[in-house]
Amino acid sequence: SVLIVVRILLCSSLQAQPREAIVVAMIFSCCSKLICRGCDYASTEREVGENRQPTCPFCRHPTPKTQDEANVSFKKRVAANDPDALCVMGTEHFVKEDYVGAFEYWTKAAESGDALAHYSLSFLYEKGEGVEKDEK
Repeated sequence: SVLIVVRILLCSSLQAQPREAIVVAMIFSCCSKLICRGCDYASTEREVGENRQPTCPFCRHPTPKTQDEANVSFKKRVAANDPDALCVMGTEHFVKEDYVGAFEYWTKAAESGDALAHYSLSFLYEKGEGVEKDEK
């Protein structure tokens, strides 16, 4: 199955590898629902055991066969202002050190009430990357 991996920075003090993120969850391009790696594994095992076609554990939409199909589907979720998809896009920009892009996507997601986006924005304000540094 083709999935887009979510990279979540657990702590801003993690400086061992520059801008390296820790993979803790996956996002499905069809519905932008987050799932932990263990739950994804269990779902895949069940599908294999029952000889079923791979589907999203949430919406049961068949998983894309190629990364291009997944990207098209994911871009639709971003265009629809899906908070999870926006948050992922912000994280991708942050990892590429495009802090202005990260700020834009995380702000859109935060305006929709996404807690992870609020948390992620704190990294930018703490370091003053792409925004004015918060000295408080």
